[in-house]
Amino acid sequence: MALRKMIHLLVLVSLLSAESKAQLEVCGTTLPNPRIVGGEDAAPGSWPWQVSLQRNGSHFCGGSLISKEWVMSAAHCLYGTTTKGWQVSLGSQNLQGENPNEVSRGVATIITHPDYDNSFNNDIALLQLSSPVEFTDYIRPVCVAASGSVFNNGTESWVTGWGKIKEGESLPSPETLQEVTVPVIGNRQCDCLYGVGTITDNMICAGVLAGGKDSCWGDSGGPMMSKQGSVWVQSGIVSFGRGCAQPNLPGVYARVSRYQSWISSHISSDKPGFVQFASSGVDPDSSYTCPDLPST
Repeated sequence: MALRKMIHLLVLVSLLSAESKAQLEVCGTTLPNPRIVGGEDAAPGSWPWQVSLQRNGSHFCGGSLISKEWVMSAAHCLYGTTTKGWQVSLGSQNLQGENPNEVSRGVATIITHPDYDNSFNNDIALLQLSSPVEFTDYIRPVCVAASGSVFNNGTESWVTGWGKIKEGESLPSPETLQEVTVPVIGNRQCDCLYGVGTITDNMICAGVLAGGKDSCWGDSGGPMMSKQGSVWVQSGIVSFGRGCAQPNLPGVYARVSRYQSWISSHISSDKPGFVQFASSGVDPDSSYTCPDLPST
């Protein structure tokens, strides 16, 4: 009897390992040639993990597909809600009109981080789809930044979503998915800009200090990504900011690499593809100083 149990366990472990390996082989890859503030229309298939979280039929927040049945988003989008009324749209290019590659799923489970609070610390949530999706050229998972990933100040990053294109200005019809590139702003510098003590280790910032490029309302929960080799790795989740695209106020994102163990604890099978992102050289932010900021 004990031998039978051991064989069953070994088979199960083997299947889980194969599943994780398969996820790594597909995550973060897009078609060969595939407005956010200051952004532009994304080409179909450019960001096949981007999803629209819709509540009672209307776009509410963004999110990213991380496996066949799990989506990652921001806790502040889902905090205090139930699964009722939520729907996830995958493979969409536009929020209006026809989307030939679109697939929709209900939401079976919502898990917000237990330590999320009003300061937007731990702003991460997981949604389990009502049934798994099949991967296509237009629907596939992003790779997730693993623990210990390093995103130095200046790391090129991309943010996508269907949010406002300016403060108070909605995305015009047919509401095409927008993309924008913004560099990482180191946590020490970002903390100085927002007021020392605002930016925690669970956050990562990105933006243009001159202003003009940023995520905005409606982009919340969507992904910030950097490319490593041939794959895209999600570094952040759109969390908060002061206004949109204001000078010296970069966007603030949940730092995904801080949550590998938390994500893994809730996804027992169909695990995401975790990839460790590495930046070369010394991070300029490590020597950044401003009044009231402790020295390193």
